[in-house]
Amino acid sequence: MSRALLALAFALMASLPALADADVLVVVVRHAEKATNDARDPDLSTDGEARARALAAALAGSRLDAAYATQFKRTQQTAAPAADAAGLDVTVRPVDGSNAASYAADLARDLRALPAGSVVLVVGHSNTVPGIVAALDGRPERAMPETEYDRFTTVRLRADGGADTVVSRY
Repeated sequence: MSRALLALAFALMASLPALADADVLVVVVRHAEKATNDARDPDLSTDGEARARALAAALAGSRLDAAYATQFKRTQQTAAPAADAAGLDVTVRPVDGSNAASYAADLARDLRALPAGSVVLVVGHSNTVPGIVAALDGRPERAMPETEYDRFTTVRLRADGGADTVVSRY
């Protein structure tokens, strides 16, 4: 990995909100850059593979307890390096593109029910990430253009039901 990506990964680690014992920390990202090998379910491109490794490096200082991705290869391949480093399998949560709002609400409900102190990675798509974050923090969705792959959102789910959100880039 290049020095620039390593520096970026360390900067991202420093931007993660402090996690109290009773909180759950959720990192939400869109899948990394995709290849053109399959119109419906492409793999990651070379740049996407590098971004997935940068994500794993950014999360290396955190104790990752779970990693979630959709049924598509690009989300699973984005989550895999971080999950592998933590000794985890990626949990697949299928998404139906026509029902992204209920997917986000159901996922947020399940994430809020995780044990206190959990740290979780969620990898989605440009049409699901904004809704997932909004379902977690209760704020309006921030649209994500199809060309955006570098948004790194951390949501600290507080024990009191509130949420703190930090958006950065990786």
